[in-house]
Amino acid sequence: MGAVTRVQCRCGSVVMEAEEAPIMSAECLCNSCRTAADRMEALPGAPRLREVSGGTRMEVYRKDRVRCIKGAEHLRAFRLNDKTRTRRAVAICCNTPVLLDVTVGHWVDLYGVLWPEGALPPLQLRTMAGTLDDPSSLPEDVPNLKTYSAAFFFRLMASWAAMGFRRPKIDYIKGEIDLSR
Repeated sequence: MGAVTRVQCRCGSVVMEAEEAPIMSAECLCNSCRTAADRMEALPGAPRLREVSGGTRMEVYRKDRVRCIKGAEHLRAFRLNDKTRTRRAVAICCNTPVLLDVTVGHWVDLYGVLWPEGALPPLQLRTMAGTLDDPSSLPEDVPNLKTYSAAFFFRLMASWAAMGFRRPKIDYIKGEIDLSR
């Protein structure tokens, strides 16, 4: 086992553990992530999830390298609609967004708000900038990709190959939270 990162919700009731470095450190600007962030941020006491750019900061990990080591009973699933293949998990103890699970994929995104200030790995890229009305306002500190790039998919595919093309399930999220408007 390599380096282990432990992060937690705001109140410390939910603790997540991730092995090794993330596949990538990204900020997503897609409509779904921005809509979901708006709904999760509206919960009482919830932390600010969206960055100044409007994107949502995430650390992308292989599913087989992430686990909940404390407080799974506080995690509730949130889906934007009944048909989406992604679910987000919110720690209902303090309304902290914890992760985004691409249920048909082999990766999971841990939200950047879980890291203590100054401890988040450096941002590597922004994706889906093409969904913004005016992407020219984005900072130019990292690549601002209009969509998901070939390099983005290559990283995901390389990590999947290293996993033997398995798709582990995240089974520690029980119950749901309704954030419909």
